[in-house]
Order: sequence, then structure tokens, then C-alpha cells
Amino acid sequence: MPVEVLKISADAPERSTVEYAASFIHRGQVVGVPTDTFYGLSADPFNLAAIGRVYEIKGRPESKALPILVNSIEQAVSLVRDVPDNFLVLASKFWPGALTIVLEATHRIPLKVTGNTGRVALRWAHSKVTTEIIDAVGGPITGTSANLSGSPACTNAPQLVEQLGERLHLVLDAGDTRAIVASTIVRVEGDEWMIIREGAISEHQIRTALSS
Repeated sequence: MPVEVLKISADAPERSTVEYAASFIHRGQVVGVPTDTFYGLSADPFNLAAIGRVYEIKGRPESKALPILVNSIEQAVSLVRDVPDNFLVLASKFWPGALTIVLEATHRIPLKVTGNTGRVALRWAHSKVTTEIIDAVGGPITGTSANLSGSPACTNAPQLVEQLGERLHLVLDAGDTRAIVASTIVRVEGDEWMIIREGAISEHQIRTALSS
């Protein structure tokens, strides 16, 4: 069955389309959605069958964690075991935006989502589509890039459909994100931090924020 592709406004997402996508996620399915960087694969992070499907769709090793999208700092805090001051500084400075922060997860997060590391990668994307889907779902969603593992990330729905169309039931098309680089990933543990992947936000920006 061919994938269903639905247009959605990036600036003013249509409520009916948002709720339609949320209904797929509630049923344990995976939806291709636009973010502020690349298109992502969104599913319920508390549904182990759905998480297994995300790994299967991407061909991603289960030793690699799946990033989680939230729509508030408070929602992120509810998923973290301890809340380092550096996390609050970075989240307040760069969220919503292209910064993924890796922290120790609470037991609410299935170990499978963390790649069996016990650490969760959180981001609040600067995207009205993902923010409103999270509202409609009633909780966070996965946000791993919507591409085959090892293949280029997708900035638009046609690219996503070309790579994963036969593996998905629904893709939301908000046009091209025009992204060039992915989010920066920083791990925060207590007072310590380290860059895992430098992307849209530079190490200098992070260092400046944490030293001010």
C-alpha cells in the first residue's frame, strides 16, 4: 500500500492534520514529520513495539539511542533522573532550537529507547508541527532522522518517500526545511559536558553560554 502524504503548513499546522497524525502515533505507528532541521520519524517512545518499528524502518542498530522530541523544558525534566544546572542553562538559551542534550534518563524511559545506555537524547525543536503533534499525542515523540541508516538525511517529503515510502503509512509534507546541518548533540553530566556532534550550534556558542 503506497504511503499517504499529507500537506501541512509549517507556520500554522492544520489541526485536523495534526490530530490525524497523532492518531497514527497513538496506534503504535510511525509517522514521517518535518522538524526545524531534517524530517524525522515520530512514534510513541513508551511503546516498545513502535520503537522496534522505528529501528526496523531505519535499519538502525539498536545500540544507538533514539532522540526524543519534547515541547517544553518541564516535559524534558520529567524524563531526566537528575537535572544538572548546565542542562537548564543550555535549554533556556537554545530551546526551541537545534540542540540535542543527552542526560541520564528516568526509569520512565524504556531502556531500548536509550540504546541500552540509560541516557536519553532530548530536543525541543523550533517546529510548530512537532510541537502541536506532541500536544495532540499528550507526550513526547521520537525524533530520529527519517532516512535509511547511513543514507543522507531528508530535507523534504519527496526525499523521505524515496527512501522510506514503502515502510511508512503516513508522511506530513511541510515543504523543504532548507537545513544544511543537523542539530548539535551535547552530553551533560553533573558539571561536566562534552560535544558528541557539532552541528547547527557551535561548541563556542555552548561554551559561551555555560561560562556566562
